[in-house]
Amino acid sequence: MDIVKEILEKQQRALEKYKPITVDKHLEVRLDIGSLLCTDPNDLEDKELKNNKEQYLLNLTRDNTQLLINGIWALPTERVDECIVAKLPEPTTVLPRLRKPPGPKPLTKWEKFAKEKGIKKKKRDKKKYDEVLDKWVPTYGFKRADAEKEKEWVLEVPKNADPNEDMFQKKIDLRNEKVAKNEIQRMKNIVRAKKVEVPRGGYFGPEVASSGQLLTAVTVAKSSTASVGKFQSKLPKEKEARGIGVKELIPGAKRKASHISEQPEKEVNLDLIKSVLNKKPKYDIEKAISLQKNENKLERESNPIEKDRKAKKGKGGKKGGGKGGKKPKGGRGQRAPGKKLGVGRKRR
Repeated sequence: MDIVKEILEKQQRALEKYKPITVDKHLEVRLDIGSLLCTDPNDLEDKELKNNKEQYLLNLTRDNTQLLINGIWALPTERVDECIVAKLPEPTTVLPRLRKPPGPKPLTKWEKFAKEKGIKKKKRDKKKYDEVLDKWVPTYGFKRADAEKEKEWVLEVPKNADPNEDMFQKKIDLRNEKVAKNEIQRMKNIVRAKKVEVPRGGYFGPEVASSGQLLTAVTVAKSSTASVGKFQSKLPKEKEARGIGVKELIPGAKRKASHISEQPEKEVNLDLIKSVLNKKPKYDIEKAISLQKNENKLERESNPIEKDRKAKKGKGGKKGGGKGGKKPKGGRGQRAPGKKLGVGRKRR
């Protein structure tokens, strides 16, 4: 009996390592199986979080992950190459983007022309029959070059060509020129899509460059020193290049900072929220005082009692004595030396 009891206890201890797949929650979690997202609306246990933070968070993560896996196993499954596969549904949670979604790819010059003329691209066959070699050769790819070498093992030298010229090397050079031409055309398509103005003939040398282009080249060359052209001598009546894009060419000039930084997206968003919430309004004290004075003045003018008091004060007592100053008593008083009085009635 002791042996049986010991085996059962050992089995029980082994089973305790594995937790059940059923998880009980006070509030049901929100599952988005398409995004593999589990949102837990239940409150955290403050006591357990303070006592044993790591273990509590580990258990909470395990329970929510178990619920997510249960939701995946509830989906219809199928076997593919000896593996059980579940097809996820469409996601329901809308996740925000840091930048706007990319727009449609701009059409190249040829694609625009083909669209206007209604030209449709024909699908090429992978292989075609070569009557000279009497076999099927690939239309494109690395094996096509091998087939051409096998086919053109000898080349005819034209009458007007140099008999000592290597026709095989000439053919390779022509192919390289075509590749370079296609690359230039590809770069032109990129520039045209970004709407950047460039010379049609490529790089202009000093013989055909305009005065503005030469002036820009001189300005950039002078600014390429350690002092950014501060101590460079100038010619009489020399002008500096101006216009869009000149400052960006000068080394050391101020440029706009890139919106892409090494700081994580979460920290960037938190700094933005803090800068908005912690903004304090700026007070203009003089403007506030003047506004308060105007309000008090309007309030006094609108008050009828204040109007009557002003009207009585303006009459000045006696008739015609509104502007006259107080007549001093002869010999019994003195005028204040710094006080100005209004013009009174002249004595006779």
